[in-house]
Amino acid sequence: MNINLPLLVGCSREGRRSIHVARYLHERLARAEGIASPWLDLGDYDFPIMEERMQEMEQIPDDLLTFSKTLADADAILIVTPEYKNGYPGVLKNALDYLPAGIFRRKPIGIATVSSGGFGGINCLAQLRLVCLAMGGLPIPPHLAISNVREWFSDEGALLNPKLDARADEFLEELLWYAEALAGVGAERSLSAL
Repeated sequence: MNINLPLLVGCSREGRRSIHVARYLHERLARAEGIASPWLDLGDYDFPIMEERMQEMEQIPDDLLTFSKTLADADAILIVTPEYKNGYPGVLKNALDYLPAGIFRRKPIGIATVSSGGFGGINCLAQLRLVCLAMGGLPIPPHLAISNVREWFSDEGALLNPKLDARADEFLEELLWYAEALAGVGAERSLSAL
């Protein structure tokens, strides 16, 4: 079974360390057989502050349409984001606000959070899970929280501590399990058929 699992980088800041974690996870997904993992880096987009919902726009910008379609076509989604001031970045919230409310419906969502401090972005994780639920997504129970990111990755993005491999693999295996379990299972049923 082929799984379409986009990786969404939820930050656009210059000098961001979370990009190292995103690239690391993306490379691990690329090695897995039967996984397509489109790269959605908010640093590559220039979405203005959302003033109008996508479905209400007369002319939807091409990059927003592509971004939305990639997420709509996904079997599962992996979000990698840093924690900023006990929350997730505004650029991620802005991008998600553009999207239709149910775009994540029945899609497993894996969340990896990154922080320069010792808590690994746990507040960001809690908030993002709520937003994913509001969009119809199913945030998986396991998560990957990277505390003190400078201890794990060099300035150039090289992995400094191979202990991350086992944690990352366990997290990704869980996300893939949920993706495979839910792919194609979401057939519509009416109550009269039960």
